[in-house]
Amino acid sequence: MGNHAPADRDPAGYRDPLSRRRRNVLFTALGACLLGLVMIHRSTDPTAGLPPIPRAMAPQASPSAGAPARTAPAIVVPDAHPIRLSIPSIGVNAPFTGLGLNASGGLNPPPPDNTNLVGWYQDGTVPGNRGPAIVLGHVDTKTAPGVFWGLSSVTPGTTVDIARDDKVTATFTVDSVQVFAKDQFPDDLVYGKTSDAQLRLITCGGAYDRKRADYTANVVVFAHLTGLRES
Repeated sequence: MGNHAPADRDPAGYRDPLSRRRRNVLFTALGACLLGLVMIHRSTDPTAGLPPIPRAMAPQASPSAGAPARTAPAIVVPDAHPIRLSIPSIGVNAPFTGLGLNASGGLNPPPPDNTNLVGWYQDGTVPGNRGPAIVLGHVDTKTAPGVFWGLSSVTPGTTVDIARDDKVTATFTVDSVQVFAKDQFPDDLVYGKTSDAQLRLITCGGAYDRKRADYTANVVVFAHLTGLRES
């Protein structure tokens, strides 16, 4: 993963979601698939419980290629927090928990056994503000499918709603769904500064490696802001 110099704070309210140190350590947690768990149904079938993998993926260099023109300006409320994520097409309706860094600099994952909870990197961009907001979720837990079990089955054009505690709901439209091997994860593409409000939804993907007790890849959904409304 590349190293990156911290960006200057934008006077309009943009916060670079990942400084050099945070970019280096964020995927420490994602490298463990956010979970560090032995996934469900592993005792007899190494492929059981895996999320569906998209048949085709958009070009890595341009996750928003072919997307409709941006129709909603970003908003700037630095102290707002997301409170609920809704993706009707895959049955997701989940509350948020804030995610921070642990003592060693790694990102703390959401609680490992909660099957209906998503985590937001709270030192990064607020969903709906300018920049890439980072949202993580489990694909499965020790006992059941997780909140992002069906994430890799979403398609371009799918809508994602995030309700915030400032009485605003931000609607995002999916541009692409991509799968990246963990040792080739493009941190610039996923976490790099953007000129508009974007969203990254991240979970595990690929094959399950029994020796490492981990998936081999990450699924990343790229989306952009297309609407704002009062909650």
